[in-house]
Amino acid sequence: MSFVKLLKTPILLLLFSVVLHSCVKGVDLDQTEEIALTPDLQVSLLVFDVTNEDFLDKDTGAFVPIIRDTVRLEFLDDSYIQDDLVTVEFSFKYTNSFPQSFRNKISFLSENDRVQHAVSFDIAEGNKDAPAVTDWIEFIGNERIDVIKKSIKMVVEIEVIPDTDPFEGELKFESKGLFSFEF
Repeated sequence: MSFVKLLKTPILLLLFSVVLHSCVKGVDLDQTEEIALTPDLQVSLLVFDVTNEDFLDKDTGAFVPIIRDTVRLEFLDDSYIQDDLVTVEFSFKYTNSFPQSFRNKISFLSENDRVQHAVSFDIAEGNKDAPAVTDWIEFIGNERIDVIKKSIKMVVEIEVIPDTDPFEGELKFESKGLFSFEF
């Protein structure tokens, strides 16, 4: 038994040294500066539903053709956004059951309400049985990412394009941002 035990010890030591040698062979620790992590983070920005009642002045009941909503995007002020954000892909989606179309303007504002970036597009008319879906993708690359880094608010403004059809329906809005980083 002791002969087998004596034989096992050198074999185990030999295997252990081969494993250790193979684990570090070819590892260049000077390359640590070249490692980059590139995570993506998807964030829901603003969601709302409006009906024809939202286009009426609360005091007078008069029709108001333009409504707007503002949301603060506090996370844009975080240090990891300011230091490591490289691209953003915004996704805006409207589902419209109004028989009217709308003009849409989305603005990204700085703290002092200066427009840093704006997106405008028309929202297709729909109906209650077949709501129209309007999708818009806005990509901000690394060369223009500072306009988002300087922003803290997003303003969504929708304007009814009048026609003779009755003004009844619902307009749903969803917005998301896919934020890409490089650490």
